[in-house]
Amino acid sequence: MIPHIRIDGLTVSYDKPLAGGTFIAVEKLSLDVPRGTFVTMVGPSGCGKSSVLLAIAGLTKPACGRVLVNDAPVAGPGRDRAMVFQEFALMPWRTAVENVRLGLELQRWSGEDLTARALRYVKLVGLQGFEHYRPHQLSGGMRQRVGIARALAVDPEILLLDEPFGALDAQTRESMGDELLKIWEQNKKTALFVTHSIDEAIFLGDIVVIMSKGPGRILETIPIDLPRPRTIELMDTAPFVEYRRRIRHHLTTGIPAGA
Repeated sequence: MIPHIRIDGLTVSYDKPLAGGTFIAVEKLSLDVPRGTFVTMVGPSGCGKSSVLLAIAGLTKPACGRVLVNDAPVAGPGRDRAMVFQEFALMPWRTAVENVRLGLELQRWSGEDLTARALRYVKLVGLQGFEHYRPHQLSGGMRQRVGIARALAVDPEILLLDEPFGALDAQTRESMGDELLKIWEQNKKTALFVTHSIDEAIFLGDIVVIMSKGPGRILETIPIDLPRPRTIELMDTAPFVEYRRRIRHHLTTGIPAGA
């Protein structure tokens, strides 16, 4: 079966004019992502996790290698992919529903009333009663829900999430992870989620990709054999603790599997 996403020998680099050279963020990375899989990526700062997402989104051009979606090379952004960033990136003068509608407007969505569609996704992420609040009237977790609703409203095949809960406090972050899984369970879109949290990576993922220090390479890809739907209590179980130990070992030692 053709993977939904195929990353083949991906190298991403950035020019550093002031330093007189090139920074290699990701080097010769390959990964296949089956359709409907929730993949989490965990690794140290600067290991290229975000660069991988940007390459899939078509927002960064690879220096070498390629990214395929549905067996077609990614040449730029497309309606089949949507990205959620750590920064909320909401328009302060727009209400929650108007911010969700913005994504539809930018893609020139047609076929149904945009406000009605936006309202449906605002409700999907649990913001009933807050549809007409502006960002400054919402908590950090609520603002990130608006960002997730905006990405889902355009009905992408692939959802790319770049540390979307990184700016939230620990309790809100845990709650948002639980809510995200409930939303994902309804349609099981292919998802790639970047995080620094080992627990978050295990709790959300079907597969955890462990990245090395930069330039980013894959140390190990670990299938997570834990039942779904998942609840927070799962984090206290012996299998979860063993996954945590295994991933922490790789991150601490930087040693690939089998080395």
